[in-house]
Amino acid sequence: MRPPRSRMRFKGLLMKSQESLWKNTTPHDTQQHQTISIFAYGTLKSGFWNHDRFCRNAISIQPATTWGRLYELPAGYPALEVPEEHILAHGTSDPLADAATQARLITHMPPHATNRSPTGDWDRIHGELITFPDPLRDLPPIDRLEGFSPGTDFFYHRIMVRSQVNGTIIPAWVFVNNTDPCRHRFLPCGRWPS
Repeated sequence: MRPPRSRMRFKGLLMKSQESLWKNTTPHDTQQHQTISIFAYGTLKSGFWNHDRFCRNAISIQPATTWGRLYELPAGYPALEVPEEHILAHGTSDPLADAATQARLITHMPPHATNRSPTGDWDRIHGELITFPDPLRDLPPIDRLEGFSPGTDFFYHRIMVRSQVNGTIIPAWVFVNNTDPCRHRFLPCGRWPS
């Protein structure tokens, strides 16, 4: 037996409204619950002057390492240089897109990936992997602190590199210097402060 015409029309409207809800869902809507992680090697580390202000929302802080060369700038804070071949991605002005890029790289990272020393005189850099629960809230203030603004002549770039935490490789965002490193004091120990 066929349902009355009015009930069929209602059912059709209900189906159309559900379909349009799904069709109007943006990629950002599905990414709102993603986390974002940065590799901190300077003033964002625990116990330093920018940690409490910018990292109070962190849900995880773990000792970590990556490969690079560490310098101290005349102002007294550090700057990092990394091997070009170790750059996995470049940061954008869209925190949700950057969180999605990180999540995608984490998903596709082999379970036992290695973080071999690059060719040349690169050091193991010691820092912290800091994970935040809300990329939209937590990343922009750190970008502003570091002077990172895509499309402008900024002091730091935000790139993604492999960080190592307890033997596991985790892609993480890190801020690297955009100036000539030869003008700064080299820190051969891979730690700041040295």
